[in-house]
Amino acid sequence: MAASAADRLLSWYDRHGRKLPWRAPPGVRPDPYAVWLSEIMLQQTTVAAVGPYFHRFIERWPNVEALAGAADEEVMRQWAGLGYYSRARNLIACARQAAAAGGFPQTEEGLRELPGVGPYTAAAIAAIAFGRRAVVVDGNVERVVARFFAVETPLPAAKPEIRARTNELTPDARAGDFAQAMMDLGATICTPKRPACALCPLSDDCLARKTGAADTFPRRAPKPKRPLRRGAAFVAIRADGAILLRTRPPKGLLGGMTEFPGSSWSPAFDAAEIERAAPLPLRWRMMTGEVTHVFTHFELRLQVLVGEAEADRAAPPGARWTPASALHAEALPSVMRKVAELAGLDATRRK
Repeated sequence: MAASAADRLLSWYDRHGRKLPWRAPPGVRPDPYAVWLSEIMLQQTTVAAVGPYFHRFIERWPNVEALAGAADEEVMRQWAGLGYYSRARNLIACARQAAAAGGFPQTEEGLRELPGVGPYTAAAIAAIAFGRRAVVVDGNVERVVARFFAVETPLPAAKPEIRARTNELTPDARAGDFAQAMMDLGATICTPKRPACALCPLSDDCLARKTGAADTFPRRAPKPKRPLRRGAAFVAIRADGAILLRTRPPKGLLGGMTEFPGSSWSPAFDAAEIERAAPLPLRWRMMTGEVTHVFTHFELRLQVLVGEAEADRAAPPGARWTPASALHAEALPSVMRKVAELAGLDATRRK
C-alpha cells in the first residue's frame, strides 16, 4: 500500500504541484540556498506571508555568500514583520557558517549542526535540495498522515507515531518531491476543515475517509489558555517630526528589533506603572483602544500613549530620535507596527 500510495501522490504532484518562488521547475536542480531560506522563513509562517519577504531577500542577497556579508541590522530590518525574530538572528549566523564552509552540508546530520536548523528543517533541506531520503514532517504532513492511518492518539503525543508512519510512506527515489507533494496535498486538498476527499489521490486507502469523519483528525489534546500580560508603549514625537525609538537587547524575545520605549510586560501591570515607565517628562495622551498581539506563549495588550517634545529635546540613554520618513525602514516587529498605527504613524512603507 505504501509504494502505491507514494506513486499515486507523485503522479498527482507532477500535475498539480504548487508553483512557488523557491521551488525549482521540473528537471532543474534545486538551489540549496533558496530551499534553506524558504524553509527558515516558513517556520510558523504561511506561504502567502513569506512570498514577498523571500523575493526581497533573494533580490538583495542572491546567494549565501552575499547574505553572510550583510550587516545584522539590515537583515533584521528586512525581516521585520515576519515574526519569530530568533529565526533572523539564526539566519545570519547560519549564512556565515555555511559560507565559511563553502556551502551547505548535504546530510541531515551535517545540516543540524547549523544555527536555527532543527530536525524538520534539516530533513526538508536534505530531501528537497540534495535528493536524500529523509522523513519530512510539518503540520500539513502530520494532518495527511494522521488521516491516512486514522491515528487516534492526540497531538502532540502522536508525533512519534506519525513520524514512523511517514517513514513507511516515504519512497527511496524522489524523496524531495514526495515531501513537497505531501505538503501541497495538506495545503490544498487535505485541509484542516472540509477536506476535498473526492479529489485526493490517497482517498482509496485513507482510513479516516472510510470512517466518514476525516475532518476530526488529527486528534488534539486541549490547549492550555495563553496567559495575559499588559504594558504601555510611549510614542514621543519631536517638533521636527522625529520619533523616539530604541533597540531591544540582542538576546531574548524580539531580540535586536526596534521598539517604542515602554514598560515591562507583566501580568500585574497597572496604571500606576505608566508614569514610572515614561521615557521623557512629557504631557502624555492615552490613545483610545489598545494594541493586542498574540505571541507563542502569551497574549500581550499594550496601552499606547503619545507625547509631543520640543525640537531640541535630547533622547534619553539607550534611545534615539529617528525621522518620521525613515520609520518604515526600521526593524519594527508586528506588535510595534500596531503601536505606530494606533498612534497615527505610517510604519508600513518599504523601499
